[in-house]
Amino acid sequence: MVRSKFFQNFDYVLLAVVIIMILFGVLMIGSATRDVPSLADRVNSQITYSIVGVAIVLIMAAIDYRLLTSMYLWLYGLIILILGVTGILGTTGEAGAQSWVNFGVAGFQPSELAKILLIIVLAQQLALNVEHISRLQTILISLGFVAVPVFFIFIQPDLGISTLVMVTWFAMAWAAGMKWQHIALFALVVLITLPILWTFMEDYQRSRITTFIDPNADPDAAFNIRQALTAIGNGGVLGRGYMQGTQSQLRYLRVRHTDFIFAVIAEELGFVGALAVLILMAVVIFRVLRAARMAQDVSGSLICYGVATIIFFQTLVSVGMNVRVLPVTGLTLPFISSGGSSLVTLMLGIGLVESIVLRHNPRQL
Repeated sequence: MVRSKFFQNFDYVLLAVVIIMILFGVLMIGSATRDVPSLADRVNSQITYSIVGVAIVLIMAAIDYRLLTSMYLWLYGLIILILGVTGILGTTGEAGAQSWVNFGVAGFQPSELAKILLIIVLAQQLALNVEHISRLQTILISLGFVAVPVFFIFIQPDLGISTLVMVTWFAMAWAAGMKWQHIALFALVVLITLPILWTFMEDYQRSRITTFIDPNADPDAAFNIRQALTAIGNGGVLGRGYMQGTQSQLRYLRVRHTDFIFAVIAEELGFVGALAVLILMAVVIFRVLRAARMAQDVSGSLICYGVATIIFFQTLVSVGMNVRVLPVTGLTLPFISSGGSSLVTLMLGIGLVESIVLRHNPRQL
């Protein structure tokens, strides 16, 4: 009876909505890669990773998340190890960053795994020091935990995930009770360090920012942004129809299966289709935040806040760069864009949330 009640706590709504988005993503990847020989395996690959992802959710749900939080220092060491190995043995991906490790049959992006494992590390580190969260020293120690992995990711170079990790740390520290004075200090430090970071950026990273500010500065770099806007405008209310988008099917829109898949959705399925995707994403975020409120301890709650932040921020940036309100960063649209590493690690995060939901009632532990 206890076991039966235990599994009744499983958030079937969360998993169902995630699976719906994954299936929808497979359909849109199929449209975006249609009749492109070099991308012919993208659909089958995404299906394979989807099956692996669902299995990971079920496995992670069965594992007590507190076992993982108790190992947070070991997990932190693992993060540093995989990022260090990537810097030495990593291969260069399509975007020009040395952020991939090739296993022969498939490649994997360790920084994607690192962003999820860091949530566990930060959740436990902040939970252990939550009574002293009002002290600047506590905030600086927490920031130090995240600074080393961010440095390794930044020099790959991967500005998108580096920014994502920092935003996740900020959201988790805020949820833990970081004082407004420390938030203001953090914002000031960011403003001071921006010119320094600019000098260490790669040329293509600086080009993305300057092109966002002034598209005429580099017409070639701005080409895809204009095509994305054209695709979204073409979609209207109901869209041009599945596999009927001119910008995607005639290949004017580049990287349409990853960075700019939202533009494909908006062109083929219109405002209604794009809005449906955002509503589904909002449901997922709401369910994760619900889990945060249900969690029986601080670390569980913070893990949920971290997962929700990643999904929200990636969605915000992915949609924002498609409609030209944010610069292009390479972050994928969660659960929908083509990408095995991103999908599997996001499903790992969903599995963590399910583990927390299953154990929110002390009587069933």
